[in-house]
Amino acid sequence: MTDQLTIKILLIGAFIVMGFILLKSGGSARTQAIRTITLLILLAAAVYAVLFPAVINDLAQLVGVGRGTDLLLYVFLVVFVANALTTVRRRRAQDAQITQLAREIALRSPERLGDHQEQRFE
Repeated sequence: MTDQLTIKILLIGAFIVMGFILLKSGGSARTQAIRTITLLILLAAAVYAVLFPAVINDLAQLVGVGRGTDLLLYVFLVVFVANALTTVRRRRAQDAQITQLAREIALRSPERLGDHQEQRFE
């Protein structure tokens, strides 16, 4: 059980860090740069894992995971959850923006909206 403690701490820490990052208001140039750098690091790690699979096995055993493939599965799970949370957050922001724009349009031209509805029923 203690051999898995390291990976459990690392995975929980990764989820907590992602949570804090995702709770911050995003969209700034800095946030986009961090995401881009993270993506590049993940791509480089993936290439490295393909070229040197034994190193991934050694790293997995170092953090308390039996095989390198299991470690990769855990890493991809963390990335997937982060992506899903980011997508949900972005969708909520877009929905709020669309709602705000619809309200502004409705308040600016209530007569024209009424005229169009009357013409449809004639």
